[in-house]
Amino acid sequence: MVAGEAADDRLAAALIGSLRRQRPALRVNGIAGPKMQAQGAESIIPMENVLPRARKALLGDTRARGDIRRQLVQRLLETRPTLYVDVGASAFNLAIARPLRRAGVPTVQYAGPPVWTWRGWRVRRLASCLTHALALYPFEMAAYERAGISTTYVGHPLADSVPYDVDKAAARTQLRLPHGKLIVALMPGDRVNGLQPIAEVLVKAARRFHNEVKDVHFVVPTSSRHSRELFESTLRLHADGDLPLTLLFGHSHEALAAADLALVTSETASLEALLFKTPMIIAHHVAAAVKRWTYRLSHQTYLSLPNRLAGAQVVPEFLQRQLTPWTLAAALMTLMRDAQAQRRQIEAFAEVHHVLRQDNLARATETLLGMLDDASR
Repeated sequence: MVAGEAADDRLAAALIGSLRRQRPALRVNGIAGPKMQAQGAESIIPMENVLPRARKALLGDTRARGDIRRQLVQRLLETRPTLYVDVGASAFNLAIARPLRRAGVPTVQYAGPPVWTWRGWRVRRLASCLTHALALYPFEMAAYERAGISTTYVGHPLADSVPYDVDKAAARTQLRLPHGKLIVALMPGDRVNGLQPIAEVLVKAARRFHNEVKDVHFVVPTSSRHSRELFESTLRLHADGDLPLTLLFGHSHEALAAADLALVTSETASLEALLFKTPMIIAHHVAAAVKRWTYRLSHQTYLSLPNRLAGAQVVPEFLQRQLTPWTLAAALMTLMRDAQAQRRQIEAFAEVHHVLRQDNLARATETLLGMLDDASR
């Protein structure tokens, strides 16, 4: 099992725990993070060795990662695992899967790349890597199956853990947010690349909104010391100390549970806002190196995850040049004043939550144990 990022480590650890509860003697090794190792996985290569360098988040350290990949593939071909599970969307992971599949090892993708945005050659290349895919979203099924990859829909693990009904008052009390005010969550994301410009846009948009709506309080969850410090410096530069705002370390779920509205900049946060039934505006901001890819995506019917899942344009989306403090503040104002639009979002989010809540771990575990049994015969 291979995980390349902290989020993948969490997903993989939960999966390992579920597998080993049913098969205590099961051995798992590969590239494992601390949470996977806590569940008994052996790390052939430490996960931190394959993480991209902070300031090269798009490309990573290509040469070093290539050496690590070759070492791992050689080790796995020598030991010949019964099953290979790739957790996450990394091209690095898929490059490990390809030679293993050629050698006859069944290969499985869990929480994979955005195949629904891919075109011919990339999908065909994926088919050369994988025996089976565990799809987190229903619309992934068609993309994998077009590539000739057998697929099991397992739903999303986050949908299993978030309650259908959210207690906003309790969340506000927990975070010590004011009751009786409009609470707006600003979700800047946690990627190093692009965090500073989007933080500046969010703060300026919040200021413009506050100029019009005095009875508002903003809440901003940050996921690392770096992102917190960056947001604090942005506030000092652009908020003049007069913006009613609570800055949190972590607690993104609680912030979204407490919020009346959200301004979201990452796909992960948009899924979280959907599951907590928080009406939102989505602002897509990407680094210059991937603008051409984003332009291609912009020709799709729905760019954001919530709209793709809902199959309708229920959430306003803003992309690249549209990302100005003026447009975002105006969009937030429009959503605040339109109770019907908020209700449409909440109703669509509730329907999607039911679709995504499939007991992910149980389904994934059942599929993988079946493949292990088939491969052992």
